[in-house]
Amino acid sequence: MTALPELPLGQGWAQTNVGDPVVQVRFEGEGVVELGVRRCISSRLRDTYPVSSHDIEVFGLNDVPPHAFARALAELSEAVLKADPLCRRVVFAASAGQADMALAAEMAGFRPVVDVDVPGAELRLCVAEPVWVSNIDLQRVPGA
Repeated sequence: MTALPELPLGQGWAQTNVGDPVVQVRFEGEGVVELGVRRCISSRLRDTYPVSSHDIEVFGLNDVPPHAFARALAELSEAVLKADPLCRRVVFAASAGQADMALAAEMAGFRPVVDVDVPGAELRLCVAEPVWVSNIDLQRVPGA
């Protein structure tokens, strides 16, 4: 499994725990937002879609207002994509009862992709992708 990259976090950010497989970060802006970062391949999402070894899951560790979460999620996903150029997806999984958090993820630049079931939860997977992934022409077959 690929180790988590060092995240280039800006002002207001601090890493509160650097562990493997989870890194915890804290953002102090419009409230305190605590987030976890881990590879999807080592998370509950590993069997929910065709996971790349470089895909990253970002998840909330505390309850915060959606607008504060959206700002932190946007900044963190940008840092993840900058830190790992091979990352195809930054994934946020909103619980079925958290429509406000799924909307916050959309405000952060994520797009809803699929609803999945994992043991004990129904989730809406929202993803942020680097430009090189979102610009792939899915209608063109390579070499054709």
